[in-house]
Parts: sequence; structure tokens; C-alpha cells
Amino acid sequence: MIYGYVRPLYNDEHCEKQLSKLKPYCDQIFKETHGAPKKRIELESLLMQLQKGDVIVVQRMFALADTTSHLHELLKLCEKDEVTIQFQQEQVETNGALPFSLTEMVSAFLSFQSDIVKQSTTLGIAQAKEQGKTIGRPKKSDDNIKKAIAMYHSGKYTLHDIKNETGISKSTLYRYLEALEDEK
Repeated sequence: MIYGYVRPLYNDEHCEKQLSKLKPYCDQIFKETHGAPKKRIELESLLMQLQKGDVIVVQRMFALADTTSHLHELLKLCEKDEVTIQFQQEQVETNGALPFSLTEMVSAFLSFQSDIVKQSTTLGIAQAKEQGKTIGRPKKSDDNIKKAIAMYHSGKYTLHDIKNETGISKSTLYRYLEALEDEK
């Protein structure tokens, strides 16, 4: 049997991209309902169903595993069960010689690591928003900004003086001054 596996990712929330790539090749596709690393029920179901000679097809490494050690664990398990995993984006499968250079392999792992960071950041931001937390750097006080702009326009103060008095950095001050110019 040829099985596909998909899960919601930071750039494919509804698995549409993954499904379109896998459907032509798979007898059955397991679709996870969430992108979180824990409680991946469909992955567990897939792993329990595998038999010798089966193939798992995923659109890319990160669709299957959340960390390098998780990927290694899954590779060992499938090797033991004599199951092949095909990674479409990386153009590699587990039962053959690697047809590319070390540089290309490192590039694939860098992409995998980048996906890990993007996914965890996306999930973390969503979770923080659900809890009502504000995202990003806190805004500077309007009073301090007004004072810094007034000090700057007076011509009596250096940028260093303005920063020490108001806590507004040079780049922040210039950004606000530029915004005022754009409004005119």
C-alpha cells in the first residue's frame, strides 16, 4: 500500500497544497486535524497500520516530523518495519542511495529546521492571541513621543539628550518624524 500523510502547516493550513501533490500517488491519505507536535492521532494510526513493503509519501520532511530527533526516530522505525518513506520536496526516499551532494542535503536540513521554527512560531502566536496577549513590541508612550518630537524641532537638544530624556531611540524618533511628514 502507498499511504500519504498530511497535516496543517504554517503555509498550508487546510492541507490543500499537500493533498494536491499526494493524491495522484497514494492509495490512502491520513490527514491530521491540527499542526501541533503533540497528539498526532492520524500519524499514530498510520504507523500502526504499516506492513512490510508499504510506502509513506509526504510532501516534505516537516509534514511528517517536528524535530530532527523525531525524524530520526520515524526513519529508524520504518527501516525496522521495512517501510519506505518518500519525501517529495527533497526528492529523496529512505531505501536508496542519496543522489545528491552533501551541500544539497545540508540545504534540505536547513529548510527542515526553518520549517520547524516557522511552525512553532505560528502556533505560539495563535495561542498567545487566544489568551488575549498582545503580540509584538510594546508601543512607546504618546507623551514621550510628543516630547521627543518637540525637543527635536526645538533644535536645542542632541539626539543623545532626547534619548536620555524620553527613552525614544534615534530610529524610532525618525520613524515618527517620517510618518508626520507623510501625513502632510
